[in-house]
Amino acid sequence: MDKKQQLLNRLSDVRSDGQVIIDSERGDVTGDGFMDTVYLTGTKTEGSPFWQNITLNILDGKTNIYERISLKENAGYHPTIFLGDFTGNHVDDILVVIDTGGSGGTIYAYVFASLEGQMRQIFDADEFNERSKYEVNYQKNYKVTVISSDPKKKYTLDLMYKGEEYLSEIYNEDGTLKAPIEGWVDPISGLFPIDYARDGTYELVTFQRIAGRYHADALGYVHNILKWNGNEFVTDRQNVSIFGEDLD
Repeated sequence: MDKKQQLLNRLSDVRSDGQVIIDSERGDVTGDGFMDTVYLTGTKTEGSPFWQNITLNILDGKTNIYERISLKENAGYHPTIFLGDFTGNHVDDILVVIDTGGSGGTIYAYVFASLEGQMRQIFDADEFNERSKYEVNYQKNYKVTVISSDPKKKYTLDLMYKGEEYLSEIYNEDGTLKAPIEGWVDPISGLFPIDYARDGTYELVTFQRIAGRYHADALGYVHNILKWNGNEFVTDRQNVSIFGEDLD
């Protein structure tokens, strides 16, 4: 108990090194049947919601051993923790999400899991963004195609809802393009845990904005539902959502 109190004192609201507790959750993340305490700590910028030196901390509920895990990207806004089972082994895993503050509302996100007795990182949003490639091209007759490389799928978006002013800047009267236009798909801007099967195992749902001529010209979102296959998260299914037209 003395050792546990020492560790709790170390993680007191105001630490000697200037770090404070940003968020905390309790759950069994080691799989030993004891409740562990998981913290995010960081240094807050004075007069700003920006956090630096964000660090993941785990206090083992059985051994009282304190583990500190550095994050690859450790600065940003609104850092949060979610505990839930993503791997299907009935042990809580750790999801950390941090807003980058950049255009498009992109995020840093990591999942950590206790596998074979060691806490390992099993998901990195940046690595997902690197392997998720898309092509966005305006087509004749007021259409845009979005082609995904993994999984290999093609989506066709109808631009008619954008209105005459928007379309007249891009298309001739006969529906042909005035000039070729390429859009793009942003990195992940949202990552949400959802238990679709209600079996206690969570999937990860990603949101990526589809941009047209410029960043604010949003055309919709690509959603990937990611499931753990025993070695990594893979896309179980993918879809695209579009914006609706306002009615009078």
